[in-house]
Amino acid sequence: MMKTRSLQITMMLAVVLALLASAPTAAEEQAPAAPAAGEWTGPRTPDGQPDVQGTWTARISGSFSLVTPMAGGGRSDLLAQGKPLPKNPSRIVDPADGHVPYQPWAAALQRAQEQDIDHPSRPWHIDPQNRCLPHGVVRGFYTTQARILQFPDKVVLFFDQYQYYRVIRLDGEHLGSTAKLWMGDSIGRWEGNTLVVDVTNVNGKARLSMVGDFYSDHAHIVERYTFVGDNALKYSVTFEDPTVYTRPWTMAIDLRRVKDSEFWEYACHEGDRSDELHMWPSEDGTFKPSGGSR
Repeated sequence: MMKTRSLQITMMLAVVLALLASAPTAAEEQAPAAPAAGEWTGPRTPDGQPDVQGTWTARISGSFSLVTPMAGGGRSDLLAQGKPLPKNPSRIVDPADGHVPYQPWAAALQRAQEQDIDHPSRPWHIDPQNRCLPHGVVRGFYTTQARILQFPDKVVLFFDQYQYYRVIRLDGEHLGSTAKLWMGDSIGRWEGNTLVVDVTNVNGKARLSMVGDFYSDHAHIVERYTFVGDNALKYSVTFEDPTVYTRPWTMAIDLRRVKDSEFWEYACHEGDRSDELHMWPSEDGTFKPSGGSR
């Protein structure tokens, strides 16, 4: 009887050990799928993520307008010199007309906020960025530089301007709907070389541009970070907010990696003009004054 029981225990232990040996680890369960044929096959982190750590900046920077994107300071300089403004393509790729599909009341509000820029005596609209408040979920990618840091369970975005950050969790569930944050609540997953991020819980106080483009605290935002080369990132973001827009719409931005970039302290106070001295990476890899990156 004792021999039979010992044999049964031994067999059970053997089965348990075999199951443990064959079970995937947590890291293996969360490891991103390998890139598809023809995709960029760059380095990988130990846990399997595409290793895209480093500093990234938009090829066309500035958040004056989504339709005619350029830096606000650069626009002012050209207007003061009587020079024509560049015809940069709209950041909005859907709808095809390159404009945000606002509901009538929202379109009227955006126009009013844009007109107030030229009327300091009527400060009905004050861009939160001019108050040194956070950019919100998206605006930092075309206003300043973003540094990507990667960990097994999260991706962290750290921004040069105002040193604010976002934490993208690679697992878990969203916060309860009553929690409203400047940067929202972000949960991501890797699909090959693309980091897909679902963003909820925004407080609706941030702006998308100096001319007053906006979303509400009901917005649902989906970002796609597609890394197509060692130094090339295609970023797209879709906004869905039935309280403000007539349909979902998508914005796209091309970013490039900036090598040997160092973030300096970016102090800010209402009414300061430090942007005039802020150094911005140029196409040739050197740094020059931004002339106002907003």
